[in-house]
Amino acid sequence: MAYSLTVNGEEHTVDTPAQMPLLWVLRDVLKLKGTKFGCGIAQCGACTVHLDGAAVRACQTPVSAVGTRKVTTIEGLSKDGSHPLQQAWVELDVPQCGYCQAGQLMSAAALLSKTPKPTDEQIDTAMNGNVCRCGAYLRIKKAIHLAADGGRRA
Repeated sequence: MAYSLTVNGEEHTVDTPAQMPLLWVLRDVLKLKGTKFGCGIAQCGACTVHLDGAAVRACQTPVSAVGTRKVTTIEGLSKDGSHPLQQAWVELDVPQCGYCQAGQLMSAAALLSKTPKPTDEQIDTAMNGNVCRCGAYLRIKKAIHLAADGGRRA
């Protein structure tokens, strides 16, 4: 079946089964490789994207459920890496292996869009379920605070 999707501000028509996960539409049909497959059961967060600004797990979101909502992937967070979170990630050297980072960034961006100055507890709640096998959680939290502070170190 054909579906019209707005992904990172661009219109796309895809011809896929209704139950095909958005993750595979993004990666295999639209060739946007930034969104990662982690667990396939919405538990790790590697596949996190935004639907109208809300963080969702693309591995468990069927393409038929997207409707008219706008999809934003890590590639659409900023074209040149200028998003405050991306800059904070680089400044604080957050990634180790980097596999989870697209999902981490997308969850953090959804948080900051609703809560511009989150507390540690709000960060913990919003990021719960984003698994980092390398254990970079403290740097991730510091980077979120740095981005929320406009990129200025405290």
